[in-house]
Amino acid sequence: MSRETAFYLDSQTPRIISQCEAMREWVQSAQRAGKKIGLVPTMGALHEGHLSLVRAAREECDACVVTIFVNPTQFGPAEDFEKYPRDLQSDLDLLAPYGVEAIFAPSPPEMYPPGFSTYVEVEEISLQWEGASRPTHFRGVATVVLKLFQVAPANVAYFGQKDYQQTLVIRRMVKDLHVPVQIRVCPIVREADGLAMSSRNAYLSHDERQAALQLSRCLKKGEELVGQGIRSSAEVLTHMEQTLIASPLVQVDYVVIADPETLQPVEQIDTRVIALVAARVGKTRLIDNAFLEMPESLPS
Repeated sequence: MSRETAFYLDSQTPRIISQCEAMREWVQSAQRAGKKIGLVPTMGALHEGHLSLVRAAREECDACVVTIFVNPTQFGPAEDFEKYPRDLQSDLDLLAPYGVEAIFAPSPPEMYPPGFSTYVEVEEISLQWEGASRPTHFRGVATVVLKLFQVAPANVAYFGQKDYQQTLVIRRMVKDLHVPVQIRVCPIVREADGLAMSSRNAYLSHDERQAALQLSRCLKKGEELVGQGIRSSAEVLTHMEQTLIASPLVQVDYVVIADPETLQPVEQIDTRVIALVAARVGKTRLIDNAFLEMPESLPS
């Protein structure tokens, strides 16, 4: 067995694996040893949001695999693939305290060899909101995630709620294609001032960083209004949009209150719903979301 494929589950040093077959052998070897494997797919540029997924995997599984791969197929022609932050050593340093057993860091040709021509399309749930703004995005996401599930066939895969629509796309793909992996979605991790953690936050200037707070503030406004018993989505959305555009640096893409399973807009807030927001702050596009739920008893 090669040095890359050797299986040392109890080692404090993670195996850094770059080849698909070697990664598959590693996971299957661990599973034959009776280990439950948790998978955390990332594009690197790790932050506390990613690390919260790693902690969940470490707590719930016997071994954790983190993937670090900037996936070219989920970027549109005018998007930030070339400038997306890449610093493998920094990522490894952040992961060091967590005892991650294996890190899969392939090259683009390893994941998409010459002649690659097979893609995964998840219809309906992927066509609106992020899908409408980024038409090829979810095709790339579904394709690379399915490939990762084939390459690292873990028992549980961990994703963050911040990419809420993405989690629905992945769940639908897993259900439709009978992929034997459990999908675990973990809560959004925020900065102390409320900004949802994102690798793209690094693009923001000081003024843009302050303006980006309008995304979480508009969601907070939605929570407050629903908490007061306002059931009209139109009324809530009006106030949310006003909050979002309070900064001239913010250009709204969409603000919607939707069914959390179908992402279809709802007119009346009678049960738990999801509020989704996307906006461009300067040149940086950010997304955020929050669940809204009518209180059981309204304040008198």
